[in-house]
Amino acid sequence: MSQKKDNKKSPFSIYWIYAIIGVAIIGFQLFMSSSTGGSIKSENTFIALAKEGYVDDVQLVNKVRVDFKLNEDGEKYVKGSNKGELKPIKDVLLKGTRTGGKPTFSVKILDASAFTTEMKKVDEELKAQNKPTIDMIPVEEVNYIGQILSFLLPIAILVVIWLFVMRRMTGGAGGGAGGQIFNIGKSKAKIYEKGETTNVTFNDVAGLEGAKEEIEEIVEFLKNPKKYTELGAKIPKGALLVGPPGTGKTLLAKAVAGEAKVPFFSLSGSDFVEMFVGVGASRVRDLFKQAKEKSPSIIFIDEIDAIGRARGKNNSFGSNDERENTLNQLLTEMDGFGTNSGVIILAATNRADVLDDALTRAGRFDRQIFVDMPDLNERREIFEVHLKPLKLEANIDIDFLARQTPGFSGADIANLCNEAALIAARKNKKQVEKQDFLDAVDRIIGGLEKKNKIITPEEKKSIAYHEAGHATISWLLEHANPLVKVTIVPRGRSLGAAWYLPEERSITTTEQILDDMCSALGGRAAERITFGKISTGALSDLEKVTKQAYAMVSIYGLNDKIGNISYYDPQANGFTKPYSDDTARVIDEEVSKMVESQYQRALQLLEENKDKLDQLAAKLLEKEVIFKEDLIAIFGKRPWDREEEVIKETFKEELIVDESVNADATLEKPSDESSEDELGKATSDNLEELDDKTGE
Repeated sequence: MSQKKDNKKSPFSIYWIYAIIGVAIIGFQLFMSSSTGGSIKSENTFIALAKEGYVDDVQLVNKVRVDFKLNEDGEKYVKGSNKGELKPIKDVLLKGTRTGGKPTFSVKILDASAFTTEMKKVDEELKAQNKPTIDMIPVEEVNYIGQILSFLLPIAILVVIWLFVMRRMTGGAGGGAGGQIFNIGKSKAKIYEKGETTNVTFNDVAGLEGAKEEIEEIVEFLKNPKKYTELGAKIPKGALLVGPPGTGKTLLAKAVAGEAKVPFFSLSGSDFVEMFVGVGASRVRDLFKQAKEKSPSIIFIDEIDAIGRARGKNNSFGSNDERENTLNQLLTEMDGFGTNSGVIILAATNRADVLDDALTRAGRFDRQIFVDMPDLNERREIFEVHLKPLKLEANIDIDFLARQTPGFSGADIANLCNEAALIAARKNKKQVEKQDFLDAVDRIIGGLEKKNKIITPEEKKSIAYHEAGHATISWLLEHANPLVKVTIVPRGRSLGAAWYLPEERSITTTEQILDDMCSALGGRAAERITFGKISTGALSDLEKVTKQAYAMVSIYGLNDKIGNISYYDPQANGFTKPYSDDTARVIDEEVSKMVESQYQRALQLLEENKDKLDQLAAKLLEKEVIFKEDLIAIFGKRPWDREEEVIKETFKEELIVDESVNADATLEKPSDESSEDELGKATSDNLEELDDKTGE
């Protein structure tokens, strides 16, 4: 309770003092500029008082105002008379007399020369009546406070505008220590200390057993260092979390912040980058200075590739000087001449290949922890975490959901659970059911179903034969991926899709790649055989086949003419090629020959099975979705298929969606979308479950 009170921001601010001082100055100025008595609106009233000889001590102030007092006759008149043209000012004069003594009254004049002339006439009249004349004294009054304010106010306004602009440029007052102009070089890290945590523990991190073990060891060292130091061991200075997006790298870091009882500094690599030169290096110095002062401590830098990219590449114009200066300072702080004892560095990236070698060497990041896509058991654990907040139907099968989502990352599974809940709510259900999860898988993999998309009968027939061509070739070739489902229901950018069930391979042979290429070209070959013409629907197929062919020839050394040479360069800058122009011509020729030979092979296979192709296309036009059983009824069982009992033991195969037909192929390059499904449930009951996924 006391901790919360301490963290509560005080309502008092120094700006209130500035405001009070400003109001006091303005009020004092208004008070001093006002008359101590009353104010008379008309010059004629003053002239009338002067003609009667009631005024005294007359002063012409700055030729714009006349100050005067009433003599004894004037005071008597005010107290006793209420007649004549002086009646309108009686109340004003009485107001002045109530203050005691002889108050000063004032009247504004429009023309000083005309007023002076009029006063001379009044003096002549008073002389004629043997009355004392009026001695009007000119006075120059200086308003020092007003002049000071008029000089300082524009400067103050300019300073306020400048501070406002600089605060906005540097992130505003709420951006931490670096949010103010004078603290721009300070670290912007979020600090967790004194019991403050992220409310995430290792129990909230499902799967990732190997990565958790490595990270837990670092936390354990900070809690119990004697256990390691007695054996002469030293804790790693840094750990780099590497893996695809969505696999839980940042979640692991949050768990470390929740578990470790030491100060935890968390920030992103982009937090070092600023528009001002030298700010990044300054923030790195300030970050490590704070971490050393509070050691033992942990620093976590997310997306470190923002500042850790390899130096000296594409830097001909000096555009990366500031980023490289920041990296140099980071390298120095992590393992420079000084010591960083008690400070452990954690970092995360999905682009470890672009990091500078000096950053990833031992002594800076001693450990590189690879956070891979979850397997079947890890997906089951992840589902258990994300299903807790959902209101589920009774006896929901988590194992089934895990088998339906091979290749899904932790973030994908979290999105899947949320999408299933949204689908259930859209259907006004009281709980999330199994079918909602299947629909969510279909939605995530294939995209939104376009029920109202206008497709002509000719286009629909072309799509059906295109997908039937893919299915036919994949069924007839031994090494092609076996088919699970084919649909011509539009989803996302694709007008048709085929779901395959590839084997899990550690290595791939030439025959397997060639069969896969032939299967991909089956759609275009079917269009050629059936209609005598081709369409733009095979764009994604051609893109896939071209990449495979170039990889076989120039990377994997699977071409006889090029030989056992690989031109793969993981750090290629794109401006130079590691081979001559003659070799490039040979590579292009071999790729063209390879692709064309597989296209001719697909044409030959489809010509030999033209009747079966027509049957499959007709059934696809009729049902819009067909499954493995339909292909068995037409082609018979594949002789090289493994037995189902063997298949049921693996559950690690991936289901690939072939986005073969794309309506916008000539306008937008489609992405390679992939879908993954279970391997072990190929029975008729499970095929019915796959039918539910199509969203018919």
